[in-house]
This record gives sequence, C-alpha cells and structure tokens, in this order.
Amino acid sequence: MLRFLPAYLAIIVLMFVLDIVWLSMIAQPLYQQGIGHLMAAKPNLVFAGLFYMVYVFGLMWFALMPNRHHRGLKNTFAAAAIFGFCVYASYDLTNLALLKDWPLSLSIIDITWGTMLSGVSAAFGKWVFNRMNRIY
Repeated sequence: MLRFLPAYLAIIVLMFVLDIVWLSMIAQPLYQQGIGHLMAAKPNLVFAGLFYMVYVFGLMWFALMPNRHHRGLKNTFAAAAIFGFCVYASYDLTNLALLKDWPLSLSIIDITWGTMLSGVSAAFGKWVFNRMNRIY
C-alpha cells in the first residue's frame, strides 16, 4: 500500500492548489452572490483537511487503484471524473432539494468543477504512480 502514498499525496496537493485558485479567484463572487449568507468568514481548515483526505481516498479507491496496471491516464481520468460527478452532484442536488433559494446555476458550475477537478487530479496522481513504479 505504501507504493500508492506518493500518488495520494500528489493528488491532495494538486486538488488543494487548484481548489484554492478556484475558490479564491474565480468562484468567490459566484458563491458570495448565491450563498453568501451561509458562508463562514474563514473556512474551517480541520474539516477542509478531512474532506481532502477522505475524497482523495475515494479517488484512489475508485479510479486509480482499479487502473493501476494500465499505462495510460484516460481510464483513470474517466473513472475519477465519473466519481467526481456523482459526489458533487449528490451534494448539490441535496442542497437544491433541501435548502431554500439554493441557486441552480451554482450547482451546475460546482458539479462541472468537481467533475473536472477529480479527473485532472486523479490523472496526475496516476502519472506520479506510473513514474514511481516504473510503469511506462
């Protein structure tokens, strides 16, 4: 299992960096306009860290590990994108079902972001895995 650790860490770092850029530079105005009244002044870093650890475990389990013997990245990307779509859609569709005035447009953007973020991050993790395990 230790041979997966570099890929796991690479995915966490990439997801975190991309999410920081996304949330702070691009999505912030959208979230502020749509759900600003629900947002905390500062994110809770403990829960954010737990999210990344659990979510990346899911990417590893459902996308990278089943494709560990494949040289290419496209199967890992596709499996991770589907996983991301399902997880982000579950979150956003639940919010649309239960929360008053949750914006549909924000959900569509969020689901799209989660799908792409998951695919790209897991493909990068697979690339790291391939390099570390000499899969060419």
